[in-house]
Amino acid sequence: MPDRTLSVAPMMGCTDRHFRYLLRLMSPHAMLYTEMVTTGALTHGQADNFLAHHADEPVGLQVGGSDPEQLALSAKLCEQAGYQEINLNVGCPSDRVQTGGIGACLMATPALVATCFQAMQARVSIPVTIKSRIGIDDLDSYTHFSDFIGTLYTAGCRIFIVHARKAILSGLSPKDNREIPPLKYDYVYQIQKEFPEADFILNGGIKTTDHALAGLSKLPGVMLGRAIYQNPFLLGELESSIYTTAQPDKDAIIRRYRDYMASQLSQGTRLKYMTRHLLGLYLGQPGARAYRRFLSENMFAETAGIDVFDKACGYISSHHNERATLC
Repeated sequence: MPDRTLSVAPMMGCTDRHFRYLLRLMSPHAMLYTEMVTTGALTHGQADNFLAHHADEPVGLQVGGSDPEQLALSAKLCEQAGYQEINLNVGCPSDRVQTGGIGACLMATPALVATCFQAMQARVSIPVTIKSRIGIDDLDSYTHFSDFIGTLYTAGCRIFIVHARKAILSGLSPKDNREIPPLKYDYVYQIQKEFPEADFILNGGIKTTDHALAGLSKLPGVMLGRAIYQNPFLLGELESSIYTTAQPDKDAIIRRYRDYMASQLSQGTRLKYMTRHLLGLYLGQPGARAYRRFLSENMFAETAGIDVFDKACGYISSHHNERATLC
């Protein structure tokens, strides 16, 4: 059973295999998740492309869907590809996802979600988990949330990841839905007490190590998303604090990821797919703005090579040298 004390949220456009490789260098323990993949992409598309992963375990695949049989097939493909968990998305509020009848709108149909869960879990031996909001639109009372969880608990689900905001299904963008509806951590703290044999992982608005540790004082796990994407080294700080390990060697991690990028480039992967995740790598350090600017302006060229990353990093090194000279 994977350790979910610390995890990184599935994020569209972010948690691809390249970013997960970087995160695994930061933290041996954190549970990582893929971007959401729809059942259609897995069962009718090029499944191998979506299922590809390496050196990122423990990792779970997040799937979006509402057809029990398609979800069951997707779960089986996920297990065969070597994932340690499959997570059903019941929290994404985007218009595109709603059009497909998946994501957060499923919170209005808990019986269907329960049927989907049971169909998936019956086909695999790895855990099937649910990631949801605390409610949607006017269905945002604690009673509704408790009933939703209770239906899934009765169906056999024991691991719930909860973004502690409701989703507003019309009028707000996905970004606004991550920020505007108020956080209600008390819903998650209370539901853990109500269902003590289940594990509830807290997600939403956690931005610092202290904040994460506060959540862990009441719940078995915390999940961070955008804060990690904006500052990947925050994951290393969390790893060190939660598991009482040594602080990760940032320079060593950057060198190892550089080697990874060079290897991927030799296999035909474009630089932009790997460096787009590195804009926050030197957050708060002298030269970071020049580093980001150079990388942003040069990484999209079709012929961009590892030298683009090296030159960008030079803006950080030059500031280190300037400080050394002044001292």
